[in-house]
Amino acid sequence: MIDRRALTINLQKLGSLIGLILLVIVLAIMSPDFFTWNNIFNVLRQISINALIAFGMTFVILTGGIDLSVGAILALSGAITANYLVAGLNPVAAILLGLLAGTIMGAINGLLITKGKIAPFIATLATMTLFRGITLVYTGGRPITDFTSDLFTMIGGGYVSYIPVPVIWMLAIFAVLYFVLRKMSFGRRVYAIGGNEEASILSGIKVDRVKIAIYSLTGLLSAFAGIILTSRLNSAEANAGTGFELDAIASVVLGGTSLSGGKGWIFGTLIGAMIIGVLNNGLNLLEVSSFYQQVVKGIVILLAVLLDRKKAN
Repeated sequence: MIDRRALTINLQKLGSLIGLILLVIVLAIMSPDFFTWNNIFNVLRQISINALIAFGMTFVILTGGIDLSVGAILALSGAITANYLVAGLNPVAAILLGLLAGTIMGAINGLLITKGKIAPFIATLATMTLFRGITLVYTGGRPITDFTSDLFTMIGGGYVSYIPVPVIWMLAIFAVLYFVLRKMSFGRRVYAIGGNEEASILSGIKVDRVKIAIYSLTGLLSAFAGIILTSRLNSAEANAGTGFELDAIASVVLGGTSLSGGKGWIFGTLIGAMIIGVLNNGLNLLEVSSFYQQVVKGIVILLAVLLDRKKAN
């Protein structure tokens, strides 16, 4: 006998994957340039930036939080790494400093939310403005360019057997975080906090510690995304990452993670990031005006939120 409840849950989980397949089929029919190897690899490389940020955002949203500062963290971390590279510092050391800066910024978010008792939306809205302002001061509003390190160029612009290096990073980090969420006690704590924070406290979970770790992780992944973007463009700009927080949130929600927390999976986030990336690429190939592209993306995000509300009810 068919378990209808289990079937419904599985269909909800696979809904984003089905949507991605249908979107790919439609775009392949409408644009002959879509299903070429060059375009597919180009799409995957573009997706990698958003996916890395969205992976961290998944942990945040699973606890019932939100992080609006990820784009600003991306910009400042990329600028710090670029500045040290231009100053002649060892590329590995420069990258580690950029990653450290992103982790610290994420930890600041976590501390404001847990110890400062500020709502995640307000706390990260404030730090988004703060970190973006610091980036403008740090760079003087000018791009930082002319990197000579082949290692750094490889991170964002290199290939391994025709596969872009950022795609390899994306898949490797996805595998690690999937394991963390599904198999480790830390992942179980994340779900528990999002499901019922009060019960989690009573059961002995160090909720504040877990949240600080989650926001630090999101800062780290945003910083890494910023380093990859800086490497690929051979430039660090103060306005880099503007609006990336919206794409990351959309990817998480499209992937089936509930905005109320406690429900979701990181594989869905990967699929959601692919939907956003494929949609952007398809609209560009079809020569749709950038103004209308914003309208389409807004509708997609709105529909995803409405579906999330419907599932919650």
